Amino acid sequence: MVTLRYDEGTIRIEDAPTDVARLSFVESDPRSKTHRAAAYRYPFVRRICVDRGLPLDDRVLRTADIGDLRTEYDLRGYQTEALDAWRDANDRGVIELPTGSGKTVVAIGAIAALDVPTLVVVPTIDLLEQWHTELDAEFGEATAIGRLGGGTQRVEAITVSTYDSAYLRADELGDRFGLVIFDEVHHLGGEGYRDIARLMAAPARLGLTATFERPDGAHGAIEELVGEVVYRLSADDLAGEHLADYDIKRIEVDLTADERETYEAHQETFTDYLAQSGIQLRSGSDYQELVKRSGTDPKAREALLAKQRAREVMMNAERKIGALADVLDRHRGDRIIVFTAYTDLVYELASKFLIPPITNETGAEERREILDRFRRGDYSRVVAANVLDEGVDVPDASVAVVLSGSGSEREFTQRLGRVLRPKADNGRAILYEVVTNETAEERVSRRRR
Repeated sequence: MVTLRYDEGTIRIEDAPTDVARLSFVESDPRSKTHRAAAYRYPFVRRICVDRGLPLDDRVLRTADIGDLRTEYDLRGYQTEALDAWRDANDRGVIELPTGSGKTVVAIGAIAALDVPTLVVVPTIDLLEQWHTELDAEFGEATAIGRLGGGTQRVEAITVSTYDSAYLRADELGDRFGLVIFDEVHHLGGEGYRDIARLMAAPARLGLTATFERPDGAHGAIEELVGEVVYRLSADDLAGEHLADYDIKRIEVDLTADERETYEAHQETFTDYLAQSGIQLRSGSDYQELVKRSGTDPKAREALLAKQRAREVMMNAERKIGALADVLDRHRGDRIIVFTAYTDLVYELASKFLIPPITNETGAEERREILDRFRRGDYSRVVAANVLDEGVDVPDASVAVVLSGSGSEREFTQRLGRVLRPKADNGRAILYEVVTNETAEERVSRRRR
């Protein structure tokens, strides 16, 4: 008889017949005189044994009893379609929906449908708290809700964890859950975080994200560990009925004469080095090669510093502040979020326009207070450097202003999503993108669209 056991992130296969032992993902373990496979292979090993009619003693999962899980949520049509698509894919795969469309609701529907112990993995403490509150409201009468992160380490039949805590305890907890949900699943592409999925035996796996594909191609690893995208809708698909209609308006500004001179000088230093060294920047890997060179080549380091200084000039252009002043004046009665790439600019804008700032230097309590007051209407605008892009419950706003940012499509999608929740007056959301003319920022703007 074939016996399957969980053992520190692996599935130990005792008395494996030859056809199982020869599977590409099964390895011999001479020490224990058994065979092993990574824990995430558990459902595949089990299915092979069952399909081949092998006598099987399955002792892998050590899940706790759980009450009858029910949800009060009435899923929208597209949320039901997403959940059905995931179930049709054998309870595996990724659901890609825009920010504000209710991915959490779909996940709660999945937990209630499977009615098994569940681990929810999130990237930030803010999301940890949001998920814990939501899960306790929905399932708190049936079971206690555990929490791993933010100073608490308590495991229950339904538990929410940060990626960091799950990474540290994955081999210990790998047999405790039948379903694992990865919120902002694109984070799982990080080499270390992949071990969370590798070391867990949970047969059911759900990934949630607004932007699945990663520039480094690591979404391929996520597809192996969680499953492929089984359902996908864009903001355009949901605009008008489930999300606010929206417009994206580009405001172009010119560098001042002094800024132009400084920008061109730095750009020239950078491009001259590329020409002299024969490096062509066609991809991220080409840029990484340049970074490696800078460790031993002073001229490469000088070129990179020049590139960074040119970027700072174009992204913090003086006339962007004037463009922002016009937008703030035009939308005096609207809630506005201003996004920048630089912390120093956040504080400059906060001082000039008397807008509360949020940066990575802002404490959790202060940030929560600012956002609560923004939600209540005490504040009508906030300015932030990257920290509101993902993993923070941001109150409804109708106008976003991107003064500067990267070429990341994910970042742009997250920022747009901050203004897409339906408006009480059915009004349109607006995202202003402020771009400096005749600089590399024009290319950055095209790339993130």
